[in-house]
Amino acid sequence: MAVSSRGAKQPTLAQLRAFSAVAEHLHFRDAAAAIGMSQPALSGAVSALEESLGVQLLERTTRKVLLSPAGERIAARAKTVLDSVGALMEEAEAVRAPFTGALRLGVIPTVAPYLLPTVLSLVHRRFPRLDLQVHEEQTASLLDGLAAGRLDLLLLAVPLGVPAVTELPLFDEDFVLLVPRDHPLAGRRDIPREELRGLQLLLLDEGHCLRDQALDICREAGRTDGADVTTTAAGLSTLVQLVAGGLGVTLLPRTALRLETTRNEHLGTGYFAEPAPTRRIAFAMRAGTARQEEFTALAAALREQVRPLPVWPTD
Repeated sequence: MAVSSRGAKQPTLAQLRAFSAVAEHLHFRDAAAAIGMSQPALSGAVSALEESLGVQLLERTTRKVLLSPAGERIAARAKTVLDSVGALMEEAEAVRAPFTGALRLGVIPTVAPYLLPTVLSLVHRRFPRLDLQVHEEQTASLLDGLAAGRLDLLLLAVPLGVPAVTELPLFDEDFVLLVPRDHPLAGRRDIPREELRGLQLLLLDEGHCLRDQALDICREAGRTDGADVTTTAAGLSTLVQLVAGGLGVTLLPRTALRLETTRNEHLGTGYFAEPAPTRRIAFAMRAGTARQEEFTALAAALREQVRPLPVWPTD
């Protein structure tokens, strides 16, 4: 137990971790299992923390554990302390040995299936000591995770326009028009954007950035917001099957085209006249992160790795 200059006992990190786990699970057995500590040791650590702080943190009954009013306040402080210690250790590790340890990468669903094979190949070949942990979520959730320190780096469509987030552009890619095989626009390579005004358009659900990008393209083409737009799918694969079934057309990123349309004879594609509508894919990191140099180098390596794909790497 550490002692302050005034003689008061100071909580240890082990005590804070034990209490934080109990505050999260409200169950001693589950909390002990979550942090790899025996239940008696965990109970003793929480009791020692209560003694050092001079307050009761928990209300214990035979069936459940509840936080006292003081415990609710201390739990929030304990989480902040533990998060800060975790960030300190990550910064020290990043300085000591770049491209080692955990890298928690967040990826949007409309990028993950099509780019992750390239990312994983790069990491396995060039950075074998990097422990890549992938989290697939929508943009808003990824940004929350980045801000909270739950995620280290994001792979998503930009621009984001979010303060304190630095973007590292990777590549641009065209959108193509996916239509039923017998559609008049199937096989066209010079489709003007204005054609979008009169089409039955199928889009992803609210929350997907690809939906917002498609609507922006439609507005640029002079299409009224919401006109003949049917939201019917939570994922691109379902959306593609709806197009194959003749329910409408959709906009598909060029990197998704091969995977999503292979072995489906009921689909046709059309390509827009230049300049075609595009989206930009980038890494995003916290501004000022200790791993900025590492992430910048990873972005440069990935730009080289994507050159065989139907994209245009950024400079």
